[in-house]
Amino acid sequence: MAYENITLQCADCGCDFEFTEGEQEFYAEKGLTNTPKRCTECRSNRKRMSNKKTQRQMHDVICSQCKCETQVPFKPSEDKPVFCKECFNNLKVHV
Repeated sequence: MAYENITLQCADCGCDFEFTEGEQEFYAEKGLTNTPKRCTECRSNRKRMSNKKTQRQMHDVICSQCKCETQVPFKPSEDKPVFCKECFNNLKVHV
């Protein structure tokens, strides 16, 4: 099937952008039937914003073994020890 460049309008910024022949072939190969709704810049911005939402909140702690400051991706409880990455890996090796 022969494809031609298509000019589309971005749903976010309203600017025109090209849906190229190569992009159309890629969409067809992947079985995608809808045309893109956003220009490259708006797609990148949207992806970057969704990545920020999914980033883990880090918590400052003191390692129970070596007493150095570190961060962990979970809220530590007071009754369980917390280890830095190095001490944690050393514990796994010896178990």
